[in-house]
Amino acid sequence: MLAVAGLACGVILTAPNAPGGQTKATAVRVALSRSLPAMKGDGLKITVLEVTYAPGGASPAHSHPCPVVAYVVSGAIRSQVKGQPEAVYRANGVHLISANASRTAPAKFLAYFLCDHETKLSVPPVDGPKGNTQSTPQE
Repeated sequence: MLAVAGLACGVILTAPNAPGGQTKATAVRVALSRSLPAMKGDGLKITVLEVTYAPGGASPAHSHPCPVVAYVVSGAIRSQVKGQPEAVYRANGVHLISANASRTAPAKFLAYFLCDHETKLSVPPVDGPKGNTQSTPQE
């Protein structure tokens, strides 16, 4: 199962010791918020993977057996889910493209996995295309 899930809250934090005696506000915004699919709830485990693509790097086609949310830390990531023209994650999605969008700069993202059972975090697709392990960077 591949689903997008996010847990976030919006708050305003202040820094009381800001230079000049003024209080500076730090804005925190909800970057992503989605409902989780039904899960057993027993033994929930969150795993965060840091994925770094070299310039022009890519991942082979794969799927995930538990909900995942990814956050791009730096660079630009091209991604496609089977049957979808955009990077919209849905249940049983298979990544056809997951690659660095640049030939000259590295890219990094974090992938958060929330599982209610022990499992491999990425698996080859059961059916369909093998995907493109060669990226076509835009830069």
